[in-house]
Amino acid sequence: MSSQNYEILLSGTGGQGLILAGQILAEAVIRDGKNAVQTQSYGPEARGGASRAEVIISDGEIDYPLVTKPNVLLAMSNPALQKFIGMLGENSILMVDSTYIDEIPATTARIYQIPYSKIAREIGKEMVANVVALGALAAATGVVTKDSLVSALMSRIPRGTEALNQKALDMGWNSASQPAA
Repeated sequence: MSSQNYEILLSGTGGQGLILAGQILAEAVIRDGKNAVQTQSYGPEARGGASRAEVIISDGEIDYPLVTKPNVLLAMSNPALQKFIGMLGENSILMVDSTYIDEIPATTARIYQIPYSKIAREIGKEMVANVVALGALAAATGVVTKDSLVSALMSRIPRGTEALNQKALDMGWNSASQPAA
């Protein structure tokens, strides 16, 4: 990664934990000694409305806090995919939850189709799909070390959920070994 900004957009619906995932990612980046800015927005509904978190990573100063041309788009719902896919450039990465998204519009982005929600269900609770996705994103992009990601994750999750979240992170990390397209 050069000193240019690296922009990540995490998108889905409220209740999927994407705001928390963005916060964990930004904290992990800082633990790795880089600069990060994290912003978030969500619809007026607590659950089910649109939700997104943005993380900008840089070795240098970050002058503008919002994602304008994402290097990575994580889409956890079809409406989020439809809304943001047009922002991707030729060398971007698109990561989708194939549990809920089966058709992807034409794009020049490198695509990872991983069933984050299905994996989370299989290991115990769908509510950790955000952590599965975060592990996959980190492994696919190399924007943070796994050690920093684990440390940041453990500092932000409820006590008593450490084993479940560690397993979710590991499953996500391992799921991103190869892009689907």
